[in-house]
Amino acid sequence: MKWFGIALVVLALGIGIVPHYTDCLSQGKQLTLANGSMQPMKCHWSAQGEIAVAAPILAVGVMLTTTKRKGAATGLSVMGVVLGAVAIAIPAKLIGTCSMPMHICNTTMKPALTALGSVTILGSLGSVLVARRLKD
Repeated sequence: MKWFGIALVVLALGIGIVPHYTDCLSQGKQLTLANGSMQPMKCHWSAQGEIAVAAPILAVGVMLTTTKRKGAATGLSVMGVVLGAVAIAIPAKLIGTCSMPMHICNTTMKPALTALGSVTILGSLGSVLVARRLKD
């Protein structure tokens, strides 16, 4: 279980950090409103939302490295699957990204979060399978 936990910690760091360097605000792009004020684009809010997903994934990873109980490991792994799905859903459907297909959020951030979320799901599913072999 220790290796799955370490992998989830690394994935959580990626999910929490990568979007802040690949959103439009990090590239100096913002929406200019009719009154002249500047507003961050949707991808910035997706990047902020990913922090709320990365923190529990990090906690799940830390707890997986220390647990030896079958029930706890299974529950934590299922939580990892759900959080991986949410990490994918935030830029894809829940908040979204900018409407411009060539912006960095659509060319880099969304695919990176899809990949990181997918690996989180697969790693957590693998952890479920390994947890089934643990003793109570």
